[in-house]
Amino acid sequence: MPSSISQPKDRLPAGLKRDPAYFFISTRPAENVKNEISLTMGFGLKEASEAKLTVGTQTFALYTKSEGAWVRNVADEGKMVEALRKGRDVTVVSISARGNTTTDKYGLAGIAQALDRVAQECK
Repeated sequence: MPSSISQPKDRLPAGLKRDPAYFFISTRPAENVKNEISLTMGFGLKEASEAKLTVGTQTFALYTKSEGAWVRNVADEGKMVEALRKGRDVTVVSISARGNTTTDKYGLAGIAQALDRVAQECK
């Protein structure tokens, strides 16, 4: 399963104990999945909460479950991927199971090249 993967460059609040977080964009041709966006937050998320992903001036809603987050509206994934290709960074705001508002910021340097490579390898 080819994926583009990144870890946050900034995590706030800084003092919280958390496992590593990852931002994924996955393509699974056998399952007819292209550029599926998901996150592993590195901590339990508040049940029935939403996270918010912002890239540039665009904001997207994410649904959460356990330690993961996915795009709420699948129709937005294409718009999100285009925004990611053009953006400098992406910010994800979520609420932990303990009630802490957390902010993770990921750099997007090289994302367009990584997505192009995945597209080439997954024809």
